[in-house]
Amino acid sequence: MQLTLNSRFVASALLMATVAAVGFQHYLPPVHPFRATVTASVSPDDLFRQSVAMAGDSAVMPEENRFTKTVLSNDLNEPMELAVAPDGRIFFVERAGKFYMYDPATRKTRVLRDFPVKAVEKYLNGLLGMTIDPDFAKNHYLYFFYTTTEKEQTKQLISRFTLTDGALDLASEKVIIEVPIDLEVSAHTGGSLTWDTHHNLYISTGDNTVPFESNGFAPIDQREGRLTFDAERSAGNPNDLRGKILRITVQSDGSYTIPDGNLFPKGTPGTRPEIYVMGCRNPYRISVDPATDFVYWGEIGPDSGTDGPQGPRGYDEFNQARKAGNYGWPYFVGDSKPYFTYDFATKTAGPLFDVNAPVNGSPNNTGAKMLPPAQKAMIWYPYNQSAEYPALGTGGRCAIGGPVYHYNASLKSAGKLPAYYDKAIFVGDWMRNWIFAVRLDENQNYKSMEPFMPLRGNFKRPIDIEFGADGVLYMLEYGSVYGIDNDDARLVKVEFNPGNRAPVAQISAKDSIGLAPMTVAFSSRSYDFDKGDNLKYQWQFVGGKPGSTEANPSFTFAKNGVYNVVLTVTDPAGQRGRDTMVVKVGNTLPQVAINTTTNGTFFFPEQTPLAYTVDVRDNEDKVIDKKRVKVALNYIPKISENELIGHQPITASYNLGKNLMNASDCKACHQINGKSVGPAYVEVSKRYKNDKTAVAKLASKVITGGGGVWGEHAMSAHPQLSREEATEIVKYVLSLSDAQPDAQLPAQGTLALNDHVGKNERGRYILTAAYTDGGGAITPLTQQQTLVLRPSRLMGPELEDLHGMERQGRRLTNIHDGSYFVAKNIDLTDIRRLTYRLMAKEQGAAIEVHTGSPTGPVVSSLTYPATGDTYAEPTTTVQPTAGKHDLYFVFVKKDASAAPLGLLEWVTFGK
Repeated sequence: MQLTLNSRFVASALLMATVAAVGFQHYLPPVHPFRATVTASVSPDDLFRQSVAMAGDSAVMPEENRFTKTVLSNDLNEPMELAVAPDGRIFFVERAGKFYMYDPATRKTRVLRDFPVKAVEKYLNGLLGMTIDPDFAKNHYLYFFYTTTEKEQTKQLISRFTLTDGALDLASEKVIIEVPIDLEVSAHTGGSLTWDTHHNLYISTGDNTVPFESNGFAPIDQREGRLTFDAERSAGNPNDLRGKILRITVQSDGSYTIPDGNLFPKGTPGTRPEIYVMGCRNPYRISVDPATDFVYWGEIGPDSGTDGPQGPRGYDEFNQARKAGNYGWPYFVGDSKPYFTYDFATKTAGPLFDVNAPVNGSPNNTGAKMLPPAQKAMIWYPYNQSAEYPALGTGGRCAIGGPVYHYNASLKSAGKLPAYYDKAIFVGDWMRNWIFAVRLDENQNYKSMEPFMPLRGNFKRPIDIEFGADGVLYMLEYGSVYGIDNDDARLVKVEFNPGNRAPVAQISAKDSIGLAPMTVAFSSRSYDFDKGDNLKYQWQFVGGKPGSTEANPSFTFAKNGVYNVVLTVTDPAGQRGRDTMVVKVGNTLPQVAINTTTNGTFFFPEQTPLAYTVDVRDNEDKVIDKKRVKVALNYIPKISENELIGHQPITASYNLGKNLMNASDCKACHQINGKSVGPAYVEVSKRYKNDKTAVAKLASKVITGGGGVWGEHAMSAHPQLSREEATEIVKYVLSLSDAQPDAQLPAQGTLALNDHVGKNERGRYILTAAYTDGGGAITPLTQQQTLVLRPSRLMGPELEDLHGMERQGRRLTNIHDGSYFVAKNIDLTDIRRLTYRLMAKEQGAAIEVHTGSPTGPVVSSLTYPATGDTYAEPTTTVQPTAGKHDLYFVFVKKDASAAPLGLLEWVTFGK
């Protein structure tokens, strides 16, 4: 990351920055700037469906289930870059300084050195990159890009070490080159290393410039005292090594020479001959195609979500350099869209920069003023959906460059990727959690792209991708949250299985908890991707001893205990799949019921108090411990319209703002209580607790981006969010500082439901009751019941199982004789009338309400006339009916014409 994630990464995640609003920081991983956005990025499945044209060659696209992803090393701490040795050993580094080796022979990872690097959180530097020498098998050279402090002077070094007998020889260090750094700038340091076929070393460096006060546009602030706010001193300066991709030839003694063909010939005044590519903001993960020596990299772009007076909105890029060139930053972005010259003192814009003859007139420029023409990106994409590359989706951005794959038919490797991916460039996005295979045509121009492993990727924020000599894809995954020690940060490999695949074992059982002797009927839902394979079954019920070989056996557990039942499924080739189910014998689940004397589905505009009783029974607890009965009431003011409340089990929160946040990648940069690259949401809530303008102000900031409150980092823009979505997210965040443990209610009582009074939101009252028993003969068990009370008016989007009609926005339309919809699990206690809002332009009809089925008993009937172009709200009675029922609303018009019977907007249940 820098994954120095710059500031914006939300991991596209998105929303992360979302709510910090007026000042969330635009965060990125250590070496990159990541951005955040509140809206969830496009799902892998959607990306797959949206993918553009495939390669078009004779290769056959591999089945998704032929890929296997294996974790080689887990629980890493900010992994950065990896290199695969010819013998299969994998070397990789963490930002904090640890250098590791994974040995495939022993399947173990060990630390070879802990570099004393400058990796404090504020600066986002450290051990950023590494590579191995092309002749590693002979010379055992390794190269590292790291930030060190010597005699209180911070430097960025690219150094060479020798690996001797599996250990890093510290005395062998040769400092190849130093890259300057202004340490107070906590972003954009690059750090990637790679080679071409001529043994030239490539080094990526960031612009080392504060991006947070340029409103998400070009940081070209030339005012006195603003040196670190001017990327013209670095990326736009041909006499500076920052914001570049350098190319040098390392000599045996640790010195280097300059190869022919770099951007500026040796001796050119005001230039550095090491520069191969200039005009980079934060080039992250560079690679060289061994077939062409073309250079590829991801470029972390600026943060603005919209075009503005300073120039175009921000774009991330994937770039291709066929030869040395200027890629434009800070004067151009994306496909060389120009920025305006801009006076930060007067805040006035001048003419656009000239893409063919850019001029660096900054007083901070120490090099030549006339710059080479700008080259446009190969692929560029904003926060919103890209018109040119729609398959990349929307959300936060953090482009991660990757390697070109070359299929070798003669390579003896069981896991190599297939010929289908030959010559594809593998690129990723840290925020959006995807990897794409990019295709080029015969002229090496962009042709198409498609998501890699869209259904089963389960990526944990890819930060580096490499191919081994075995044709297998190896990847470092940074983990879920930026800037912390993630449990899910890991080294993985992705292999392709062209032959027989292991079966998938799955156990199911109706009952897995009970008393001895307990007979359990097990079912195997196992399957094999290779059709026609006859599977063999081996069960283990007690103590790991072999048991039944049937597919669906029964077994009696004679004694109390907690048993791990294991099913192993084997195919004819000997491949195995395994699944485990826990069976608990010696206790039974408590029985918890919430009883009410009033309606158990709805609350009403003038709600009478809710009288309730919680009844608990437990077979093992002779006396119910009242202290173990937990009862709580919550009111959720607003939910999303697609929540089908009242009949489904509570599996998630009904809080719309919370759900929007959870559906995003906000967690990449923010946590509820803990600090990450962005502030904890609770701290945001505390800061704005008494600010009556906070909701509107922060919602605007979520959409447009901004900074300045929580430090120098800025929050990325989220233009893909609606105003309503941003508002709900902000409301949720601001509520966190007031969150108290649910107040414990008695097991019996009366509750005044008045939180909804005077409000238009369609909220929910949620009464929960739980009991944890004494454990019986084994372990305590908990049972919970939930009573959800919803508004008595059911809107069109909430009505289900449409038959013979259609949903059109908030209305049900195209209704004919026999059409019906269903309202499930509705309590009719005290319900005496129904009111409908409908329009019947040409002919009236009847609505019959049946219980249980479309032909069940009729409890209500309404006949309505044609209404023309106006809505009517007729009311009818309901027969006194107790209990909960599935209600079928059937439209009846035996002599109807072909014209529809109108449209329905809502139905209201009344007392």
